[in-house]
Amino acid sequence: MLEQTTVNTNNPLQPLWRSLESGTIPPTIQLQAQILLGCLAVLWGLELVDSLLLRGAFNSFGIRPRKLIGLRGILLAPLLHGNLRHLAANTVPFLILGGLVMLRGLNDFLIVTAVAWLVSGTGVWLFASPRSNHIGASGVVFGYFGFLLLRGYFERSLIAIAISILVGLLYGSLIWGVLPIRRGVSWLGHLFGFGGGVLAARYLLELKNWVISITY
Repeated sequence: MLEQTTVNTNNPLQPLWRSLESGTIPPTIQLQAQILLGCLAVLWGLELVDSLLLRGAFNSFGIRPRKLIGLRGILLAPLLHGNLRHLAANTVPFLILGGLVMLRGLNDFLIVTAVAWLVSGTGVWLFASPRSNHIGASGVVFGYFGFLLLRGYFERSLIAIAISILVGLLYGSLIWGVLPIRRGVSWLGHLFGFGGGVLAARYLLELKNWVISITY
């Protein structure tokens, strides 16, 4: 059963509203954009090297379920893609959904990314076919999707609810990606990534407090 958390009355988009009113881009928004675009630059740089120079050699570092060597894929798989078309398919939703998460703050973005990354990879390693190899950032993208879709319910603020509705309207069809209806698609990665995003939405405050407790 879904549970309700304490209402957060802070407006995560306040810096954006102020920038639109003043006609300037505040340093915080600039930094967030640089980080998001930097992530994409790393993904594209790796795939260009892999596709053009290494003939897909990086793909062997994906998640190989229930094999000891496959554990490295939990950390590496979201950085790797089968080809440039595979990466291109993930780029726009990563930019839009990741950007909406980033607008809440860098800490939120890092927490949601880490939870979706680890939950998606771990779920695939535990439950996917042992003869498969899983790569791609779509598990993280589905984590952003799950977080944004459910955070409005848990936070109960007008801004969070509005973003949840917007994401549902724009990307609601993504939910079909958590079902095994397409061959060659890591639907378990999508499913566990989405679940990781929901967990981050439910326990965001607790996760923030935990991060503070271990870093200070």
